[in-house]
Amino acid sequence: MLVGGAGAGGYYVGKDKRPVSQIAEDARITAEINKLYIGDSIVSARKVDVDTYMGVVTLWGNLSSQEAVDRAVSIAESVKGVIKVFSKLKVIPD
Repeated sequence: MLVGGAGAGGYYVGKDKRPVSQIAEDARITAEINKLYIGDSIVSARKVDVDTYMGVVTLWGNLSSQEAVDRAVSIAESVKGVIKVFSKLKVIPD
């Protein structure tokens, strides 16, 4: 069941203080990072949540190694338009 739909999206955009162009840019950044994670052999895209606000990216989740955390941050930093990356990622071995 879909709750909200386009009406809820309009409400969200109306309450968001960012210009519509910035909302679109933040969505593009998030989508690009997620796409790169899906194609990566070290980072598990299913285990990382990406939030972007005004070009600042926050990564949340649990990964199996510090190498994976470092790689996730590096990938996010490489995306055009990213100003800064905050990592809230934790290492929790499988």
